[in-house]
Amino acid sequence: MINLLTPPSSSTIQAPHVLRSGMSPMQRVNEYVFRRRDSLLSRPDLLWKIESGFVRSLTWNENGDVATLGIWGEGDLVGQPFSTLQPYQIECLTPVNAIALTFPRYCPPEALLRYIQQTEKLLSITHTKQSRDRVLKLLEWLANRFSHDHPSGRVITVRLTHQTLSELTGTTRVTVTRLLSELEKQGKITRLRRHQILLHT
Repeated sequence: MINLLTPPSSSTIQAPHVLRSGMSPMQRVNEYVFRRRDSLLSRPDLLWKIESGFVRSLTWNENGDVATLGIWGEGDLVGQPFSTLQPYQIECLTPVNAIALTFPRYCPPEALLRYIQQTEKLLSITHTKQSRDRVLKLLEWLANRFSHDHPSGRVITVRLTHQTLSELTGTTRVTVTRLLSELEKQGKITRLRRHQILLHT
């Protein structure tokens, strides 16, 4: 039986500037509630099904440079069994409700296929040569996955800081800030409160 209240081993590599240590889920049947910036337990026999909220999977190098591997929301499966990277963490971008599932006992093929497809799409975006195009394609990808309709387009519901966007696109935070300003002046986007973005269509 998995003890989900046990924090990651002290031998797990941590990135203190990215994740707070420990985890604080409150058990509700087999569903767990996490706060923003909590980390979901990562182990080879454990998957998380996201019921509500948003998480990101990430890794970092010996210099502490973070690479965001994916953004996951309602209905997605995410966890260490889908990755060979070390270190590997799952960080809550918002308050999150998630269900713990035993791998490989529970791993529906359609969920794995969706994970592969989204990871592949994100990888193709990071290889776009021009930084402006890379940021715009990322916003379009986010809008296709996490958005609600607006009279002028689609509002991306996952709230991402400029730092997180830079880690997703392989650029600097300063570059992301400049490019978002340019896209807003060109009428491509409107930046809303609380890091939300309206992508005009």
